[in-house]
Amino acid sequence: MRKRSEKELNRIDEVQFKNRKKMPIVVALDNVRSLHNVGAIFRCCDAFAVEKILLLGITGYPPRPEIEKTALGATQTVPWTYHRHAKPILEKYKKNYEILPVEQTTQSIPPQEALRFGKTKKVLVFGHEVKGISEAVLSLAERSLEIPQFGTKHSLNVSVSAGIVLWEAAQIHLIP
Repeated sequence: MRKRSEKELNRIDEVQFKNRKKMPIVVALDNVRSLHNVGAIFRCCDAFAVEKILLLGITGYPPRPEIEKTALGATQTVPWTYHRHAKPILEKYKKNYEILPVEQTTQSIPPQEALRFGKTKKVLVFGHEVKGISEAVLSLAERSLEIPQFGTKHSLNVSVSAGIVLWEAAQIHLIP
């Protein structure tokens, strides 16, 4: 066994990435306070070819060195917009996308079920590291996606959650 070379990884450049097919997924960050988490989520969104990132509320936005440290340039490849208020922009998306919070609620279902059913296009909402997703945003959804957990904490870092959920979405959308 050996590590594959850069050439063997067949990485595409920024122009090719911007022109490639994307998953019908928008990622929304609802008051995510850690800039390192924001950067890590940008990187996940690049890895799994999402349409766009919505940075909402207190969520930091580029250019910031703390974001770039973990994004490794993904802020240049993944389209993003910042909106001070989450609810109005998500209401616009709700016309064509299912708003799907990643949160532990009374209406939460496992990722595989949440991602396979309902509208094909989804806005996956990830929330504040301690408080979770705001009530205003939860009010826009009929159900939520919950990652099953079997330990004592029942909590994952928001960027880890994004990676898990986007991997599950990629299995469904089979982006080559």
